Amino acid sequence: MKSISNKLASLLLTAGALLGSAAHAVSDLPGGPAVRQLNLAPPATRIAEEQHFLHWMMLIICTVIFVAVFSVMFYSILKHRKSLGYKPATFHESVTVEILWTVAPFIIVILMALPATKVLVAQKDTTNADLTVKATGYQWKWGYDYIKGEGEGLAFISTLDASHRAMSDNGAKGDVPDNYLLKVDNPLVVPVNKKVRVITTANDVIHAFMVPAFGIKQDAIPGFVRDTWFRAEKTGDFYGQCAELCGKEHAYMPIHVKVLSAEDYSAWVAAEKKKAAAKADDPSKVWALDDLSKRGEKVYAANCAACHQANGKGAGPIKALDGSSLVLDADHARQVNVLLNGLNNGAMPAWKQLSDTDIAAVVTYTKNNWSNKTGQVVQPAQVLALRGK
Repeated sequence: MKSISNKLASLLLTAGALLGSAAHAVSDLPGGPAVRQLNLAPPATRIAEEQHFLHWMMLIICTVIFVAVFSVMFYSILKHRKSLGYKPATFHESVTVEILWTVAPFIIVILMALPATKVLVAQKDTTNADLTVKATGYQWKWGYDYIKGEGEGLAFISTLDASHRAMSDNGAKGDVPDNYLLKVDNPLVVPVNKKVRVITTANDVIHAFMVPAFGIKQDAIPGFVRDTWFRAEKTGDFYGQCAELCGKEHAYMPIHVKVLSAEDYSAWVAAEKKKAAAKADDPSKVWALDDLSKRGEKVYAANCAACHQANGKGAGPIKALDGSSLVLDADHARQVNVLLNGLNNGAMPAWKQLSDTDIAAVVTYTKNNWSNKTGQVVQPAQVLALRGK
């Protein structure tokens, strides 16, 4: 009886596992990962197409060499073994064989190196770009600055969508979207059929900017400037991720590139410049507590809630903001400096990329939310003064 119950329990567990895996079924994501993907990502640039060619060419060459060498070896072992009466050859060297096994590999290496070198050189040629974008890695998000070309002057931060982070924190129970942990609030937008130079750097630790469909992967190193480029040949959404282990939130640092037609891109640039002009803040402006707190609530939800939680209670090693002595302290400089410079060797990342008004707003919000009812207000001018120190 006991064995029957054990078998029944095992069957129930197996059925539950199967149902659970079915509930998490996802489909291929165009421009992103595919279910049971074995090959490289479908190419969206000429460079990526060349990489596909090199991949298959070298795989075929190596496979042919492998089969040929091992076929000869096993044939020799089977047909020339001592049990069949074969006697070993008595010669010690052969000039012909020496020349053959030196020249043949040399020719093979040259045949593989020539097309590979051509593609490698093309990958590094970032000249004559139509658009230049600086991608800055932060723990754990990307900052995009349009430096040259149409859209010059635009800048924004791209962060994992809050709803996807919440799904992950809850164990991703039930159905998850195909773009799970790849959706961002502000994608990098570029025009189709235009050469886009991407300058990479980082604010804290080493990150890596990688979009498989474009065939690009470039490290972003603090204090250094590297670059890469792509020319998307089709419109659509393309996805990548930080490809360098950069800390505990590494898995939550996606890259989303939206490729638009020339007309749609121009319309997007015009709309974004209007938004940027509307958002431009005067750091000398004096804000009321309520107005600053409302803005701070949005900044907190977009940047802070993932670690400190919406209720400000923190989690595990993440310290609570609700009731924190640092937050309650009347010396505003302490909390502002933590936001500007980070804490504990990057465990709390620096947030210098936020504007003076956004930092003042989020500090004011934390000082006057939950059980923190200090009535304290931090003005943008105070943040500006501390930023320069």
